[in-house]
Amino acid sequence: MEAVYNGFISRHINRKLSEPMARLLAKTRVTPNQVSWASFSIAFLSFFSFIFGQNIAAGLLVQLSSIVDGIDGSLARRKGMTSEFGSFFDSVLDRYADILIVLGLTLWSLSHEAYPGIWLVGFLAIAGTICVSYTRARISLNHRHAFDKGLKSLASRDIRLFLIMIGAVIGQAFFCLIAIAVLTNLVVSFRLIYAYRHLRRKSGPDPTPENRGAQNSTTTDRAYITKRE
Repeated sequence: MEAVYNGFISRHINRKLSEPMARLLAKTRVTPNQVSWASFSIAFLSFFSFIFGQNIAAGLLVQLSSIVDGIDGSLARRKGMTSEFGSFFDSVLDRYADILIVLGLTLWSLSHEAYPGIWLVGFLAIAGTICVSYTRARISLNHRHAFDKGLKSLASRDIRLFLIMIGAVIGQAFFCLIAIAVLTNLVVSFRLIYAYRHLRRKSGPDPTPENRGAQNSTTTDRAYITKRE
């Protein structure tokens, strides 16, 4: 299986909490998929906290969800329960959680801040967040390591959620949304440039019409077995 990518916040903050929790849970009957549901549920609670104006609680729940999200993979490895479905399932829940969190921050900003263009900035933040994840999922395994370092890794999920936590707690949702929108879409641009430089040369002749459909199906199937951003 693909090695787990840990961003800066994950390495220096989240893992220091999630690893001990995974060791404790390894002694119980809790499954990795249940932990994935727990992480998503916490994100869902953060969304409703934003809706009800509780920005500080929402921000703290966002970071808690990020920490819990690191438990399932570690727990799966400790219990010998790693699977492609588990990675796929966790990634799907993460995308829903990402959308709910950024949407919640946007709605809080609309209710408590008077800046123009909040919806636009919120949309760009959500779009950039999804595209960061999608570009990493779509790049081939031979090049994926390049997205995990340097400028192309600056919008990893742990960093995004940490920024949202800070923005929510200090009550500066609009500027946090701007930061997320700029950072994520900038990273996507860097990745597109990298992909253009390294993937524009065809590795072989164009597939025949009868083989093209099968090749596209295989490529699509392979795109969804990876986790992370």
